[in-house]
Amino acid sequence: MLGNVLSEIPKLNDDPNLLIGFDTSDDGSVYKLSEELAIINTLDFFAPLVEDPYTFGKIAAASSLSDIYAMGGEVKTALNNVCWPLGDDPEILGEILRGGAEIVNESGGVLCGGHSHNNKDLKYGLSVTGVVHPDKIMYNNRCETGDRIILTKPLGVGLITAFKDESVMSKEGYEQAVSSMVTLNKYSFDIAKKYRIHSSTDVTGFGFLGHLNEMVTSKYSIRVDAEKVLYIEDAKKIAAKGLATDGGDTNREFLQNKLSFVGVPEWLVTILFDPQTSGGLMFSVHKDDADALLEELGTLEQQSCMVGEVIARAEHNLIVQGG
Repeated sequence: MLGNVLSEIPKLNDDPNLLIGFDTSDDGSVYKLSEELAIINTLDFFAPLVEDPYTFGKIAAASSLSDIYAMGGEVKTALNNVCWPLGDDPEILGEILRGGAEIVNESGGVLCGGHSHNNKDLKYGLSVTGVVHPDKIMYNNRCETGDRIILTKPLGVGLITAFKDESVMSKEGYEQAVSSMVTLNKYSFDIAKKYRIHSSTDVTGFGFLGHLNEMVTSKYSIRVDAEKVLYIEDAKKIAAKGLATDGGDTNREFLQNKLSFVGVPEWLVTILFDPQTSGGLMFSVHKDDADALLEELGTLEQQSCMVGEVIARAEHNLIVQGG
């Protein structure tokens, strides 16, 4: 539905320096300033997923910054975007902003200010500007046949934050989800940029399969080895109870004609569709670089996995195979 709306927006200025705009499914816009410099712009904000305001600020900031890394860029500046109910405890807002500021500082960027809105529902995030060389932009749909697909964080945070009060949830599982969400994708990007990356994206609201689908074109398909996809164990416990998020159900409905499943258990299907917040990066990397990249990513705290392969065009965009 959003794609239909965006397609109706007129292009009033066909500027050749706008290298990536809203007419594609890339993670941010890119505008060329010179032959050696382009800026990346992105924006993200959402309602709290966790009770602790400081942690929420860190999660929202890490998620907002992620698109810069997905596009191959370096964070430069950020602006706070806050929807805040007047009359609420201002110390809560202060903790949110403190968490966000710490993540921006960790990225090497500069927090420059922001804007607040009086709203009955709390939301927070960042408007972010990054820089990239025009020749080093990471697009999300330039895969090459034979490439391997690597994911840099385990899945499951959507289910865990939505059903954190379920009896199957453990303290360790919840802490693992929070740790994943507050971790900047800067660290996996800094490693990956040394290798032959043909396409890149991050895994957020459209879930693992939704964002993987955006990497596909009419020239190739992607085969997924579902058994190699890492996930937080408590997400399996939740999905095995038949629980799913509304966003996951929406992703499933949208993708139903674009993929095929072979031998994948239903609980894992739920995880693969589930929306992620501050999820990992997903790279399409030259097959000869894949093992070395995965090994170096293994030095980070967040686990990475090789989850698929780019293949010749098939009937469906994605072929998801189980055991």
